[in-house]
Amino acid sequence: MKSKTIVVKLGTSILTGGTRKLDQAHMVELVRQCAALHRHGHQVVVVTSGAIAAGREKLGYPDLPPTMPNKQMLAAVGQCHLMQVWQNLFSIYGLQIGQLLLTRADLEDRERYLNARDTLQTLLHNRIIPVINENDAVAIAEIKVGDNDNLSARAAILADADLLILLTDQKGLFTADPRTNPDATLIEEVTEITDQLRSLAGDSVSGLGTGGMSTKLQAADIACRAGIEVVIASGKTPEVVGRLANNEKVGTRFKAQANPLEGRKSWILAGPQSHGEIHVDAGAVRAVHDKGSSLLPKGIIQVVGEFGRGEAVRIVTPDGKEVARGITRYTADELERIRGHHSDEIEACLGYGYGPVAIHRDDMVLL
Repeated sequence: MKSKTIVVKLGTSILTGGTRKLDQAHMVELVRQCAALHRHGHQVVVVTSGAIAAGREKLGYPDLPPTMPNKQMLAAVGQCHLMQVWQNLFSIYGLQIGQLLLTRADLEDRERYLNARDTLQTLLHNRIIPVINENDAVAIAEIKVGDNDNLSARAAILADADLLILLTDQKGLFTADPRTNPDATLIEEVTEITDQLRSLAGDSVSGLGTGGMSTKLQAADIACRAGIEVVIASGKTPEVVGRLANNEKVGTRFKAQANPLEGRKSWILAGPQSHGEIHVDAGAVRAVHDKGSSLLPKGIIQVVGEFGRGEAVRIVTPDGKEVARGITRYTADELERIRGHHSDEIEACLGYGYGPVAIHRDDMVLL
């Protein structure tokens, strides 16, 4: 089998077995499976949840108000405990691990994004297992990715992965909620993530983590657009990691897009948080979406939000549907002044110009 780079995301419900403490017996079984892949020449990245749960366990389950400082304290204590557990378990198989703690700020800034990518790929090159988590001890709401499903998709892009495995407490995505509908059937393969598919996604079953099936669909969408195959499967399935790496029919498999995004566009999709919206007319939608053109000021009908040059914005149709995301060359105020005008009128409107387009096609990702 061809060597692959495989990202394995482990949710809190998998690491705890639905209890309040880390299930180290099951964790070592997952480590054994990852070690087997590593031994066969694959590169393995682990995205781990569970820091706050590990912190509560380490401190004896204190009764604390659910404030941000208390959560950050639990995360700070829990990260030490969690990483010690991972280090001990991987060392059984003679493997070294390296920790990467990330926030959205590390992914939004292009230079920090590239630095994180270089660190991750250097660890892999030296046959070290990267163990990634969000830096909950310092992250506030404004700089959090928010859930480790989406973080794992971004980590997969950083690692230039072939496969992203999202292990959860469900067997995959079903046609209905299997907890309440006995006729629900497993969806084995998905070639396109549609609005109908999103409507099938529910919330976290265990209540222990921050991600439900909807965040897994978001992660799958991001990774598939970057050319990465994704599988959602149960972490309790025997030999699940190796079987998925061997393309066995386990869980729900999302096929990668045939024409993946190049590096900069992957970053636009994976990193920057959108700071505003640019509403465009039907002609601009056709030009951008059907012809692959840049967005010109002439087609802009409304600017929503405050944002500066070089920030990510959503491009929205007249009926409110997001069709693209891109890096703007003008601020919100500047776009408000030049919207509806031809490109050769920009300097007359502003007294200066940063080029004839509002968003260049090379800085835009179609959705």
